[in-house]
Amino acid sequence: MRILFITDPLDTFKTYKDSTYAMMTEAAGRGHELFFCLQSRLTLSGDRVEAAVQPLTLTGDGHDWYRTGDETTLALTAFDAVLMRKDPPFDMEYVTSTWLLELAEAQGARIFNKPRAIRDHSEKLAIAQYPQFVTPTLVTRDAARIRAFHAEHGDIIVKPLDGMGGMGVFRVGADGMNLGSIVETLGENGARSLMVQRYIPAIKEGDKRVLLIGGKPVPYSLARVPQGTEIRGNLAAGGVGRAQELSARDREIAETLAPVLWQRGLLLVGLDVIGDFLTEVNVTSPTCFQEIAQQTGFNVAGMFIDALEGAVRAAKG
Repeated sequence: MRILFITDPLDTFKTYKDSTYAMMTEAAGRGHELFFCLQSRLTLSGDRVEAAVQPLTLTGDGHDWYRTGDETTLALTAFDAVLMRKDPPFDMEYVTSTWLLELAEAQGARIFNKPRAIRDHSEKLAIAQYPQFVTPTLVTRDAARIRAFHAEHGDIIVKPLDGMGGMGVFRVGADGMNLGSIVETLGENGARSLMVQRYIPAIKEGDKRVLLIGGKPVPYSLARVPQGTEIRGNLAAGGVGRAQELSARDREIAETLAPVLWQRGLLLVGLDVIGDFLTEVNVTSPTCFQEIAQQTGFNVAGMFIDALEGAVRAAKG
């Protein structure tokens, strides 16, 4: 297959933990032809969606890890698969890219994850579709409603709807210390909606990343465990990753969501589960392939490329 990866700049990759790098390595090992482009190099020219792409060769060296060929402009239909692996933030440029990718899809390109599914899927609000798995939650701009929620539950988390990597996540305990200031700052004095949730003490045991690939769960999660006085388990916030088998509750959540999300065109999904509760459904650029593989021996990237190959075969009929 000819596979195009739309990513951040290659020299920003941390190859020892990057999931896109793991995908590339697995695909190259199977003889697939790799190409790379930046999100900014997507273009609509007349009625054709195209990209300025470069052929990509892996060296096997974790530091000096790639070689690229000459840039050429090709229609996205020239590839067997296009993988959108640009990291958040999910801003208007990201939305514009999904519109372009959706046009390319209408022209016959095979895009993973499906661009409309990415765009229509709020990673934080999506949990509301599965209330049986969710801790008490409020989404509002209304500071009075947030104060009432805190009065009811006593210990809460406040976070923006468009944060990533644990950015902007605050815990407010029973004393309500700084609640007003946090809400005013994060909510920009009522201009932005916030998500407020009852605090889940099981965060001390880790914020578990449960991967769904091709409608099936990976049998291991990565529990990202907060360190010291930190409440956030995100690896970007200093959490330590610990791979572990899915619990019965993890599997119940995963097996409920997996077929639904796969049917919507989401080949790869990263669920966040704290204790027994689903907290996020990540679809933009889910990670943790390498940490799970390194600690358990389970080839997550292999499962992903298997699913990608199957999806391409099915799309070609």
